[in-house]
Amino acid sequence: MKLVSWNVNGLRAIIGKGFADIFAGFDADFFCVQEIKLQQDQLDINLDGYDIYCDYAERKGYSGTATFCRHTPLSVKQGIGIECHDKEGRTVTLEYPDFYLVNVYTPNSQNELARLDYRMEWEEAFLRYVKSLDASKPVIICGDLNVAHQEIDLANPKTNRRNAGFTDEERSCLTRLLDAGFVDTFRHLHPDATDAYSWWSYRGRAREKNIGWRIDYFIVSERIADKVSAAEIHPEITGSDHCPVSIELEI
Repeated sequence: MKLVSWNVNGLRAIIGKGFADIFAGFDADFFCVQEIKLQQDQLDINLDGYDIYCDYAERKGYSGTATFCRHTPLSVKQGIGIECHDKEGRTVTLEYPDFYLVNVYTPNSQNELARLDYRMEWEEAFLRYVKSLDASKPVIICGDLNVAHQEIDLANPKTNRRNAGFTDEERSCLTRLLDAGFVDTFRHLHPDATDAYSWWSYRGRAREKNIGWRIDYFIVSERIADKVSAAEIHPEITGSDHCPVSIELEI
């Protein structure tokens, strides 16, 4: 089973940049996208063989997640069941007989950490949510988590301390998630990989110089980590400030 995740920075924008061909090239069972930036009445995409399930933000042109899938789910849930967190279109959960797939776009703490307090509230609620799912069956979490976990996960750790995405608070939240029985699949299979990034600033030719951050993840329940046969980052694919990440999973 192949799964792909990509923050597309606008679904309508990426459609005009060859999205259909990129999508077909992956030939994935599940293709999860974040930051779709549209409302339900603006969705105009039909990919043969796939259903699509979305969580739209109330605010127009903001956030939003969508999951394309070949397999009909047992159930679909938008949000995590907490009203104050469910207005921004940040999660789509699909349930299958043997697992849950959670597509997530974690809130950005923003410049000068203006939303860090809210981010901490979100992190606490999201951890409770995925732990409750994991108590029932294994969970696959994918998406833009807006955090580089360790210094190896960004090009310039020293100069980015206390910047959004690399604060001690944000990093410790990911540590807590992993300590709760989850595994970062990329680091599990590539523990020492350097210069492996999934996001680059549009400034200063950062992508050309590979001055990036690894903030897009596939995280799975510990008990199925040994079923992950591949975990890859695809920096050759352009069209967004993020690139896709993928896993192959025998489940």
